[in-house]
Amino acid sequence: MTVRPAPETAPLPERTKPRETRLRALDGLRLIAALMVAAYHYGGRGGDVTTAWGSSPKHQFPTLHAWFSYGCLGVQVFFVISGFVICMSGWGRPLKSFFASRVSRLMPAYWAAILIVTAVFALPMVAYKALSPSETLVNLTMLQYPMGVDRTLGVCWTLWAEVRFYVLFALFVVLPGATRQRVIMFCAGWTVLAAIAQGADQPLLDIFVMPEYAPMFIGGVGLYLVHRDRRDPYAWGIVGVSWLIGQHIVVQSLWRAPSPDAFANRSQLVIVAIVTFGFVAVAAIALGWLNWANWPWLTVAGALTYPFYLVHEHLGWVVIHALHKEMYVSAGLTFILTIASMLVLAWLLHRFVEKPFGPRLRATLAKAR
Repeated sequence: MTVRPAPETAPLPERTKPRETRLRALDGLRLIAALMVAAYHYGGRGGDVTTAWGSSPKHQFPTLHAWFSYGCLGVQVFFVISGFVICMSGWGRPLKSFFASRVSRLMPAYWAAILIVTAVFALPMVAYKALSPSETLVNLTMLQYPMGVDRTLGVCWTLWAEVRFYVLFALFVVLPGATRQRVIMFCAGWTVLAAIAQGADQPLLDIFVMPEYAPMFIGGVGLYLVHRDRRDPYAWGIVGVSWLIGQHIVVQSLWRAPSPDAFANRSQLVIVAIVTFGFVAVAAIALGWLNWANWPWLTVAGALTYPFYLVHEHLGWVVIHALHKEMYVSAGLTFILTIASMLVLAWLLHRFVEKPFGPRLRATLAKAR
């Protein structure tokens, strides 16, 4: 009797960690933060928006302008979200893939927004002046802010903060490989350096360490560790210390009006409440308490947030001027229609720029050596 050899079997594939399910509540929180910033740019500050309205927004919104002035804190909420999302997307991903995902996510809509704003501002009937061709070309790099070049998009300064966070996270977490211990050490080291930079008053150190924004990014990273293990005391420690430091920095920088254009002295308690809201909202998402908010339209809202954020400020002023000063639409209706028109433009950018060109750019960068 012959014994037949056992048939060869293919080796079992290596087990991989299941992909994260999309946290749709996070998409909704993104849109809330973007609308907060838009409210600030349209009705919570002076400066260039006064030209659009024809008078100070405090005259257009006698009651609401003081509340709109708190909308700038949407940026801090964005930074907490960014810390969470970047840690989630960078975990278990090689550096090249991380780089490709970030560039393909940021740049297509950004380039399109630069070109659209430049073209609109060049129209003779628009009250705002376009930048010179040389300045516009520099703006395409996203490095105009540190170079001291005028910005085509007013929100570019926040993107410069995001880029520096990406670089730090890539160098110290993604490149060596994300682990719980490495992320904890990254957060602890960055927190200490940010505290040192806050007291040292060294401009070069401030550029790299970003003491004014670091607690928000670090808090978001800590909340992703909470998402992975809600019983992790180190993760909760990172979140708690980041909130304690972050609220103080934001209060110190925003509770007094920096110039007459700001026209609002904000309440310390309201500032602390909004910063706390950012941390608590992301914590609720991290803990799964908002998993019930799983409506498909939230995914659409999240997709529109970035292009809306890019175009809403300067192009919104053009729409406000056209509706309110040229067509005599009331201030309240102008505000609503401007928000709606910028959301429509954001959808067009997402549909015809981000969706077709983002994946192509990501694939090209991922294949390149």
